[in-house]
Amino acid sequence: MNIEILNTGTELLLGSVINTHLAFFGEALFGLGLRIARQSCVPDGPPIGEALQESFRRGADVVLATGGLGPTSDDITRDLVAQLLGRELREDAGILSDIRAKFAKFGRKTINPNIARQAQVPAGAQVLYNHHGTAPGLYVPAGKDAAGAPTPHLFLLPGPPREMRPMFSEQVLPILKSLLPAAETPPGLRLYRLVGIGESAVEEQVGEALAALGGGLEIGYCARSGEVDLRLIGEESLLARAEAIVVPALQKYLVSSRGESLEQVIVRLLREQKKTLAVAESCTGGLLAHRLTNVTGASDAFPAGLTTYIDPIKTKLLGVAPETIAQDGGAVSAPVASAMAAGVRQIAGTDYALSTTGFAGPDGGREGKPIGTIFIGLATPGRAEPLVKRMFFPTTDRETFKYRAAQAAFDLLRRELIGQGET
Repeated sequence: MNIEILNTGTELLLGSVINTHLAFFGEALFGLGLRIARQSCVPDGPPIGEALQESFRRGADVVLATGGLGPTSDDITRDLVAQLLGRELREDAGILSDIRAKFAKFGRKTINPNIARQAQVPAGAQVLYNHHGTAPGLYVPAGKDAAGAPTPHLFLLPGPPREMRPMFSEQVLPILKSLLPAAETPPGLRLYRLVGIGESAVEEQVGEALAALGGGLEIGYCARSGEVDLRLIGEESLLARAEAIVVPALQKYLVSSRGESLEQVIVRLLREQKKTLAVAESCTGGLLAHRLTNVTGASDAFPAGLTTYIDPIKTKLLGVAPETIAQDGGAVSAPVASAMAAGVRQIAGTDYALSTTGFAGPDGGREGKPIGTIFIGLATPGRAEPLVKRMFFPTTDRETFKYRAAQAAFDLLRRELIGQGET
């Protein structure tokens, strides 16, 4: 099934709104064994109609279009579709009644004509109910356009993710599933998340052996800051043979074979072991705590995090002695990282503690400690003094530095939790 995505909205092209639709659609469709053939993004207005016509001419089987269904003057997707298909727009009494009821909850007894426009439906289209907004989605089954040419199954969906995603999951996916041949078995996916190894090194260690399996195994590599994903797609029996190659070769670097993030793995391991973690951050500016608290259930394992960005606060809150800060020319040092980890562990009463102190750049640095230098402290139940690792991430991009530092800190803890920690 040839599926195309059309995202509409000038705000997406200006960069003022991040387009997250493609990732959502790609993951959801893969569960049915479907892949996206093409994705386009166009501004509001006539380009929407032009893009739809191009999809029709390319022979798309399904087009998922987002945006342009609201009440303002630039919301003209439904009008353009009706024009392309040669279908009359008709007011749907049920939609109009629902819109009125939603506005009545906020004390508005009347609605203006622009809001009422959202009840306009092209003849023959199926309404997709919007539980989280007023603009309904629309499904137009495959047919003919105004000139008699074939058209794909066309789904018009709201632009806001909080409205579009539940509509797609609850109403669009069942329709798509009904269009698929019943006998086909969707391929399987294995996503191995690796930390502490480069993309080319991953391929060097397993690429040749995986390619030799044949059988249509799809192999892909995706490098990001501080981690690499190895993606394998194929029949389940083939994936099992591939896993027997990947896991032994890359065990040292393997964070997850289920696509979990490093912070998800950390929280899962802590909860499984009934252990707790606290963090004391300087150069990462709260990123460790932010990522941990994005994980469901983090409160079971993560009671506290402190961002102690300047030296007096390190002393006041964590008990880092001024002479400790002074002895190695400043707070970016192994003794300070150790004291920070020990201090926050004592304050929070946790089993483990992580600390970070470094030079994120682009200014700063010291002789022998250039920009990109970081010290990571790890306090554990089994050590009298925290373990400290010095690392170097040369970059003038502060966000990249912070992310790589967080990755390194989490991986240091991960290895400790799975019994691969340093002595």
